Amino acid sequence: MAGARSFEDGKASEKQEKNIIRLKLDVTDEESCNRFVQKALELSPTVDALVCGAAVLVLGSCEMTSVEEYRRVMETNFLGTVRMVSCVLPYMRRQKNGKILLFSSINGLLGIPFQSAYTASKHAMEGYAECLSMETRPYGIQVCLIEPGDHRGGSDRTRLHAAREDENSPYKTAYTAACAVIHRDESGGLLPENLGRKVVRNAERKRMKFRLKVAKPDQRLAVLLHTLLPERLNSMILRDYYRGGKTE
Repeated sequence: MAGARSFEDGKASEKQEKNIIRLKLDVTDEESCNRFVQKALELSPTVDALVCGAAVLVLGSCEMTSVEEYRRVMETNFLGTVRMVSCVLPYMRRQKNGKILLFSSINGLLGIPFQSAYTASKHAMEGYAECLSMETRPYGIQVCLIEPGDHRGGSDRTRLHAAREDENSPYKTAYTAACAVIHRDESGGLLPENLGRKVVRNAERKRMKFRLKVAKPDQRLAVLLHTLLPERLNSMILRDYYRGGKTE
C-alpha cells in the first residue's frame, strides 16, 4: 500500500499499479493516519514494513523563516513520521516482527545555510530513530535510517521559500547564491530509481542496516569532515561552498 495526500479518497479511486494499491494519506492529520492503517489492515492483515518518506522543504534564513513555516516542516517531516510509527507499532509488537524505514537525509548529519527548518526536522529524525530502535528491538522490530544526498526529480510543490525571504531581506545576496547552488546540486543528483532499489534491498535483508547512506562521494566526504574538522573550519568550508564562489 502507498499513501499520499495527492491520492483520491474513496473506494472507487483506489488504483492497483504494479502491485501497489494507492490510498489517501495526510501524515499531518492523525485521523487520516488512523484511517490509512485500518484500510491497509483490511487489505493485508500483517504489517511487514513501514516506509516513512513524506517531506517538505522551506528555504530561508533562520531569521526570516517564521515559526509557522518551521511548524509546517516539522509537522510533515518529523511528526508525520511519529504519527505513522505510533499507529503501526501495536500491530508489529503483537506480530513480534516488522521493519520500519525512516527517511532522514545527509542534512540529518550536518547543517547547511538556508535549510534550517529541513535540517532541524532531519536531526530530530536521527535522534528519534536511535531511541525507537533500542525500544523496539526486544519485540523483533528493526529500524533503518535512510540518509540520501541530493537526488533528481523533486517537485516544486514541496520546495518552498520563506515568505519574508524577499527583496528586502538582509540575507538576499547570500540566499540567492545558496539557492542556486542547491538547485545545481539537486539537478545533478543521483537517480531516485537507484535510491528506491537500495531501500528495497535493505528491507529484504534478514537484518537491515541501521543507517543507509545513498549519496555522492563529495557529500559522504562532507559528512566525514563534519565529524573530524574543528567547527570553525567546517563552517567556513560549507559557508564558502554555498556562496557559490561569490564574495560579500
